[in-house]
Amino acid sequence: MRIALFTETFLPKVDGIVTRLRHTIDHLQRQGNQVLVIAPDGGMTEYKGAKIYGVSGFPLPLYPELKLALPHPGIGDTLQEFKPHIIHVVNPAVLGLAGIFYGKVLDIPLVASYHTHLPQYLHHYGLGILEGLLWELLKAGHNQAVLNLCTSTAMMAELTAHGIERVNLWQRGVDTETFHPELASQEMRSRLSQNHPESHLLLYVGRLSAEKEIECIKPILEAIPDSRLALVGDGPHRQALQQHFLGTNTHFVGYLSGTELASAFASADAFMFPSRTETLGLVLLEAMAAGCPVVAARSGGIPDIVTDGVNGYLFEPEADIQGAIAATVRLLQQKQERETIRQNARQEAERWGWASATHQLETYYQKVIHSQQLAGVA
Repeated sequence: MRIALFTETFLPKVDGIVTRLRHTIDHLQRQGNQVLVIAPDGGMTEYKGAKIYGVSGFPLPLYPELKLALPHPGIGDTLQEFKPHIIHVVNPAVLGLAGIFYGKVLDIPLVASYHTHLPQYLHHYGLGILEGLLWELLKAGHNQAVLNLCTSTAMMAELTAHGIERVNLWQRGVDTETFHPELASQEMRSRLSQNHPESHLLLYVGRLSAEKEIECIKPILEAIPDSRLALVGDGPHRQALQQHFLGTNTHFVGYLSGTELASAFASADAFMFPSRTETLGLVLLEAMAAGCPVVAARSGGIPDIVTDGVNGYLFEPEADIQGAIAATVRLLQQKQERETIRQNARQEAERWGWASATHQLETYYQKVIHSQQLAGVA
């Protein structure tokens, strides 16, 4: 198959969506498919054999790490030259609208996928009043697609409730070879804890942005004597977070990737994830693959991954910070239970390799192409 993939974010940006796309493109190419990636220009022209068509853009005012790339006629010329069998738009917002447009104009079957819970994000940037309008815009865009994919059952239900049609599940995936408990090291533990490896080590990995609600970790940190918190990642909220955690045992590590990131997960005592805006939470799977016990908000796609008391702990995010504290204290104090949680977390992650997730996606593509062909004959 020739697959044209439109995405609002790609390398060198680092986030869960880019991680999923990297592995998906790699596996699609390995299976003999040809992938064309149309994304904001990041200075790359190729990835794992897939051609990248970069579209110039400008930083988003509220989120400078994201580029807003505006559609232009060159995209249509590139598509006509590539002759895709299918177009897949990832989080269609601006650039993705070009994918929807050309899908209609060139009569190419269209698949869309939903990864970022933008309506919830609005509330963290003081724009909650626009939520209803955004849902209408999302519905108008997504309902142009033959198939709309979500990464959790919770998001499937929410999209369906807001009038988005033809919704199905794109299963989770994680690199269980890169993320592994064997990568735990005293050296990494000392680095994350600022040379206090004997202390309880709490870890957060992800964007440092308002919608992640990282501030909620502070009372947990303060409730556990001699504990340390490592925040891995970066983003527009970093300065505010540095002020918020001033005077606590918090280390802003910056970005880690590859083996270093996997070692960070494997070396920590608990992975803290208070976000309520997750459509899936890929970093949770990475933590679990590395055998790092998770304490996370019972929200969005997270309960699809974490079974409370079995392979991690969940707390009610609205008003249950005491529940989060109790779960973390129990995790740190009960050594045998912690080891059981670690083992169960790893076993859960092992069920979700990228090859299987990409095979499922290929099957969806083939069904959509076949249905369009039948409709053309009719």
